[in-house]
Amino acid sequence: MHAKKVAFLFFLVLALPGFSQIGELSVNNKNNYLDDVSSFFAETKQVNQFFRRFNAEESKRGVKYSPRDSMYHNPELRKQYINLLFDKQNDGMSDLLKTAFVNSVTNPENFALLNFHGGEWFGEVFAKFKRGNKEVYVTLLMRLVKENLGSKWVIDEVRYAPYENLYSPDDQTASRFLHPLSHELDFMNLDKVFTNQDHIGDYFKQNFEPCKLSIFLYELQNGYLEFKYITGLKFHFFQIDGWYFEISEFNRPGTNRGWLISNLIKLENGQKDSLRNFIYNID
Repeated sequence: MHAKKVAFLFFLVLALPGFSQIGELSVNNKNNYLDDVSSFFAETKQVNQFFRRFNAEESKRGVKYSPRDSMYHNPELRKQYINLLFDKQNDGMSDLLKTAFVNSVTNPENFALLNFHGGEWFGEVFAKFKRGNKEVYVTLLMRLVKENLGSKWVIDEVRYAPYENLYSPDDQTASRFLHPLSHELDFMNLDKVFTNQDHIGDYFKQNFEPCKLSIFLYELQNGYLEFKYITGLKFHFFQIDGWYFEISEFNRPGTNRGWLISNLIKLENGQKDSLRNFIYNID
């Protein structure tokens, strides 16, 4: 809703019986109204709006700036905006860390903007499925990819406990093998492979890694998994050199709500890939 619509609704309320004159509004009512309006404008309601505010590409009232406008990508405005984009109820992000981040991305020598189509960011979707008579939770990692002249979101990886560690070799792996003359027995000794599910992976080729995405697709197509609904969502950003942050949506009273930075980490050399692999649950 734009400022004009808010103003219209305000005057519509004034026209109702008992509110024909602003003098008839109590001080508390006026303060509450002003708080509601300020909260409305302060809330970062969409992920796209988070991008625009981080880059200083729109006014505080949500009006997009022209690239010719002096406030477009303005460093001082960006400092104000980014400071408002932190989850202020998260004590895990120190003021010192947040200040270092804001100064880093607004420094003229290292001016860093977010790019919606620039890669290096992805979504993490928490979803509920039905598996038999049980409700289970599956995490989907979503990536934005180019397609023709546009782009689309794709499921890049899946995290689901039964898919993890389907095969974990142990110290006894060498003692479990099919004899090199098994072919002379028409591989009849395969029965010991398929009757012991706990160690079946030891009879596969070395460095075998099951594809969790393929298993997920197979179970969906064969009706073993039935999608119910989304339970949560957050986004991971690696676009800023030397930094990682995530954003989550907060629905709560006050002005510090909407899509906000919920985690912030200063990355050292080599930590970028390690952290990404950790999120993807890749060893």
